[in-house]
Amino acid sequence: MIDHIGMPVRDIARATAFYLKALKPLGIGLIMEVPAELTGNGPAVGFGAEGKPFFWIGEGQVAEGSHVHVAFAASSRAAVDAFYQAALAAGGKDNGAPGLRPHYHANYYGAFVLDPDGNNIEAVCHGPA
Repeated sequence: MIDHIGMPVRDIARATAFYLKALKPLGIGLIMEVPAELTGNGPAVGFGAEGKPFFWIGEGQVAEGSHVHVAFAASSRAAVDAFYQAALAAGGKDNGAPGLRPHYHANYYGAFVLDPDGNNIEAVCHGPA
């Protein structure tokens, strides 16, 4: 089981603003901010739920052509839809509208957006409609 994941972003303020809006429909919010003086690199921000950060972004060098795919669990298909709309409104780019992906399994309902750094961010619900 993964405890947390982190990825570099070019502009921490821009990325933080994006993720605050995009992850809110999934019940994920800002938990912790760590200044550059404590990271030994750029500032970092931890998003999570119930007081525990599990998704970290940190300002640093992003290699060209190097992108990450992160999928967040959604409690319902409506939450997937809300994530998609919020992410687009926050400046994300469409990378797959909400819908069933039966090639994964019959109830796989997901939506994909590209964040400001080109990372493929997904919300997915595995339950039936």
